[in-house]
Amino acid sequence: MIDAHIHLERGPYEEGWLDRFIDMAVKRNMDEIFLLEHTHRFFEFKDIYMNNIVSDGMTGDYQREWISRKMEKSIGEYTAFINRMRNKEFPVEVRFGLEVCYFPGEELRIKRLLEMFDWDFLTGSVHWIDGWGFDHEGTRDSWRQKDVDGAYRRYYEIMKDLIRSGMFTNLAHPDSIKCFDYYAGYDLTETYREIAELLVSRNMSAEFNLGLYLNYNHGEFGLNSRMLRAFKERGVRMLTATDAHRPEDAGLYIKDAEMVLSL
Repeated sequence: MIDAHIHLERGPYEEGWLDRFIDMAVKRNMDEIFLLEHTHRFFEFKDIYMNNIVSDGMTGDYQREWISRKMEKSIGEYTAFINRMRNKEFPVEVRFGLEVCYFPGEELRIKRLLEMFDWDFLTGSVHWIDGWGFDHEGTRDSWRQKDVDGAYRRYYEIMKDLIRSGMFTNLAHPDSIKCFDYYAGYDLTETYREIAELLVSRNMSAEFNLGLYLNYNHGEFGLNSRMLRAFKERGVRMLTATDAHRPEDAGLYIKDAEMVLSL
């Protein structure tokens, strides 16, 4: 079994912190885990974020403050830790990578930063829609002023560009736009098929990600059924993933996720 999305960010870059995730993964019979960090942790990505955050109003002020607070390390600290851990032996297979926020038009700068290290995997994610951090708890109320259908259309346009960029091996949580229970009023089936076909054409995996279920108390377990059906029909390679941010969540519900994928 695989948990393909585990964040280290709440602890130090030390073997003892990593061991806590590995111990839990072993207890839950994981064969392989993917460890990663958000790019919003690293100073090297600051200009990319700041140039793509809405500049007006309370939402923009909140988001700039949020980025400034989160961005506390150099990516060199993380890669040095990875190099140390690659010399160790663990009871599960461990891969190291990044979760990269994708911003249209920033491909060249993102690519240059990603090429600075030999990553095991690179997971692309859509957390921002034209400067709006749609899944931040602090911007939840901003959904009330949004054209929900327009947000969904733009979200998936950005996701298509992410896949076409060719920079990533995996696609993170492909329907995370549902995080606060706002849903499109139109049929997304064709959109899901287009995403699936692009993933297959670029040889990318997609996550069956449990992060909203674990971290947002969302009622849906993993991908929505229509997206999952479209992905399975077109042969998209799926990765089970918790989106764990705590050691105790590593591998949680992965067995259940595998059962859903097997149906």
